[in-house]
Amino acid sequence: MLWRVRVVLVTCSALLDGRDDEAVVASLLAAEHRSWDDPGVDWESYDRVVIRSTWDYTARVGEFLAWCDAVGPKRLRNRPDLVAFNADKRYLLELGVETVPTVFVGPGEPLPSLDGEIVVKPNISAGARDTGRFGPAFHATASALIERIQASGRVALVQPYLSSVDHRGETALVFLGGDLSHVLRKRAVLAPDEVAPRADGALAPAAAMLREDLVTPGVVEPAELALGHRVIGAVSERFGRPLYARVDLVMGPQGRPVLLELEVIEPALYLDQSPGAAQRLADAIQSS
Repeated sequence: MLWRVRVVLVTCSALLDGRDDEAVVASLLAAEHRSWDDPGVDWESYDRVVIRSTWDYTARVGEFLAWCDAVGPKRLRNRPDLVAFNADKRYLLELGVETVPTVFVGPGEPLPSLDGEIVVKPNISAGARDTGRFGPAFHATASALIERIQASGRVALVQPYLSSVDHRGETALVFLGGDLSHVLRKRAVLAPDEVAPRADGALAPAAAMLREDLVTPGVVEPAELALGHRVIGAVSERFGRPLYARVDLVMGPQGRPVLLELEVIEPALYLDQSPGAAQRLADAIQSS
C-alpha cells in the first residue's frame, strides 16, 4: 500500500471549495482546500500542494510565481519551473511541435499587418479574457485590442482563426500522471467580430466558458494522439513528467492537428466526463 500523503488542493479566494468535479478527489485523499494567497497556511505541513482552481493568478502573476517558488519543487504540483514556463504563452515557441501560426507583438512594437480572420489574445491570460476574433472588416477593432494588451505590459498573440473550430471544435487530451486519461470535445468559444464578452463575478472569464454544453466526451484521431504525446514528451524531457496536463488541439489548414494551448497550471480537467478519472487523479497525486 502507498504511504498516505497529506494533500492540499490549492484554490483562490473566489472559489475556496474548488470545482465541483474535483470533490471526489478531495474525498479520496482527505485533502483540504486552501487559497494560494492565504498568509495563514503552513505549506510545509503538506506533502503535496496541488494547484487546481487558482483562477485569479493571471492578474497577479508575479506574486503567484513567487509563491510557487516558495512552496518549492518537492511539494508543488505541477513543479514551479513548469508553472513559470506555462504562465506565458510564448512557450509555444519552445516546445518544438506544430502549433497555430502565431505573431507575437510586445509593448512598443509596431502593429503587424492583419490578413483574413484572426484571433488576438494576451500572452498572460486565462478563461479567454481579453481575447477576440475578427474578420477583415473589424481589423481596426483587432488593432485596438492589440494596443490595449501592449499598454498593459503584456505581449499580444495574433493568430489566424482556423475555420475547423466552427464545425469541429477543439480536441482536449487530459493526461494524468503522464498517461492519457480521457478525451474531450470543446465547442467554439469565440463569436465573430468581437472581444469575447465576460461573465459577471470576481473571476470573470469569457461568458462562453461557462456554458453547460461547452465540453462533452470526445474521441481522438491517431494524428491528434501522436501530437499530444509529443507535447507531453517535450514537457517531460525538460521539466519531468507533469502530474496533470490538458493538451488543446485544433485541426490546421492542411488537415493536420496543431497545438492551440498547453494547460499545466490550473486547467479544468472535466473529471466528471470520464468514469474513473477522479480516482486516476487521486492515484497520480498519491504517487507523484
